[in-house]
Amino acid sequence: MDVPAGAEPRLAGCSLGPPTPEPDPAVSPPSSSRAARTPAPPWARFSAWLECVCVVTFDLELGQALELVYPSDFRLTDKEKSSICYLSFPDSHSGCLGDTQFSFRIRQSGAPRSPWHSENSPYNSRAPVWLQRESAHYFGYVYFRQVKDSSVQRGYFQKSLVLVSRLPFVRLFQALLRLVAPEFFDKLTPCLEAVCNEIDQWPAPWPGRTLNLPVMGVVLQVHIPIRVDQPEASPLRQCSHENLLPAPVILASIHELDLFRCLQPLLTLMQTLWELMLLGEPLVILAPSPALSSEMVLALTSCLRPLKFCCDYRPYFTIHDSEFKEFTTRRQAPPSVVLGVTNPFFIKTLQHWPHILRVGEPKASGDLPKQVKLKKPSRLKTLDTKPGLYTAYRAHLHRDKVLLKRLLKGMQKQRPLDVQSALLRRHLLELTQSFIFPLEHYMTSLMPLQRSITPWKMPPKIRPFRQDDFLRSLERGGPQLTCLLQGDWLGLYRRFFKSPHFDGWYRQRHKEMARKLEALHLEAICEADIQAWRKGRSEVEVVDLVLKLREKLVRAQVHQLPVKEETLRRVQLYMQTITSSLPKDLQGLLCPP
Repeated sequence: MDVPAGAEPRLAGCSLGPPTPEPDPAVSPPSSSRAARTPAPPWARFSAWLECVCVVTFDLELGQALELVYPSDFRLTDKEKSSICYLSFPDSHSGCLGDTQFSFRIRQSGAPRSPWHSENSPYNSRAPVWLQRESAHYFGYVYFRQVKDSSVQRGYFQKSLVLVSRLPFVRLFQALLRLVAPEFFDKLTPCLEAVCNEIDQWPAPWPGRTLNLPVMGVVLQVHIPIRVDQPEASPLRQCSHENLLPAPVILASIHELDLFRCLQPLLTLMQTLWELMLLGEPLVILAPSPALSSEMVLALTSCLRPLKFCCDYRPYFTIHDSEFKEFTTRRQAPPSVVLGVTNPFFIKTLQHWPHILRVGEPKASGDLPKQVKLKKPSRLKTLDTKPGLYTAYRAHLHRDKVLLKRLLKGMQKQRPLDVQSALLRRHLLELTQSFIFPLEHYMTSLMPLQRSITPWKMPPKIRPFRQDDFLRSLERGGPQLTCLLQGDWLGLYRRFFKSPHFDGWYRQRHKEMARKLEALHLEAICEADIQAWRKGRSEVEVVDLVLKLREKLVRAQVHQLPVKEETLRRVQLYMQTITSSLPKDLQGLLCPP
């Protein structure tokens, strides 16, 4: 990667390595000394959490209309405005009265409008892959209110408050909306401005930290998971500052939904649905409301953790979406996407899709939900389709009957939902880890040996991934070592190789291994005898080495290689040593005054 303008390292009497840039206060954890030097740009802290806040109302002439965008200088394209308007209201088939919360996800149109959405941003480099900031999509978190109001011409008050963000913090933003939205519907714009100004005072979301987020007289305490944390929710770490008054409201997770509550009608189908998610199969979920459809989509796409879900997914999708034609065309195979819908029209429109999940109204609290059954696609009817998973797919692995009995028994004994969710999440986590572990083990074997890395030569390349060699390795190191489930593991791996998730996993692992190789090469240079290398070398060779080392230092910082600070300092010292042995005119060229 090219060195940014103004970031050219200086030599001989200057710092030889890349200068450490001032971290952006909206991205990095706050520092009092840094804050004194670098004033934050307008709305910098707000933009670390949210892109904007939208208010959508119903206009008799226009239908859904965007009433307000805050901050007012945030620019949405016409396509994005249209999508937000239509996705912020339940469609007419849902019949949602009262207050409803749900979420959606839309594709960004136009160029990026914020400076910190790079894959190499400090936040993304530290966050787990499933919590990274989106670069090409927006999340919309909606609080919709529809109540009778005789003062309105249509007889109903209909309005939505929408938080637009690139962060998948569904649990946090739902909690924030529950605090803000009821107050906003009473006091409107002044309340919203005050809340946005409070958010603009929040510390940035920094992985590994527990943060206190004050809003409307309440303090929300959240822990931002870090890449090295365990995938399941970790206990909150104590904040380093004094006790807060009022006592903070502690959120157990910023992102995890109540998995068991979302998926309890699907327990008998969990093995099949896990495989469909793993293989990136197209799936449409028809639910009675946006709340159910969005929660079910988010719950299913979370089942692959610690794998990143690499396919597209739309928690709530309507016929007015700008990608409607793209997803419903019959001219090509259905895309790898999970759609949550509420309009029965999709049953007819998407009949050519291989997997359609129809779920019914949730049971009253305490009642045992009727389990959705596997059904043949030929039984799918355009009208009055009964709940079921309509698919010809048959799972490669047998379902875990012990887990199913344990969960159903827990429902009969009214075991707490968080305990049920923990059991289900642990099962899915262990299943995914058992599937991925042989792939990780084989991938590690492709890494060059450390003794083959020499200081004055380019590091050796990572060997190619050969599917046949991997499949043969399963005989002695397959998932059967860590998982009791029986079935056609080989067949599942063969299909996985054709999925977007294998491609995403492989690219990520290859990138991480390449970064490790670069770091090991820098360490090898540090351990070399630079004076012995210098003897008998021409000035051209010395200058070439200085320029290459400079480039490596820049890459180490820009790509945040896993290199110790001591290693970087030693490389800089090497550069100073060999540069000082050059004639003054060359030193002046390498380090201009």
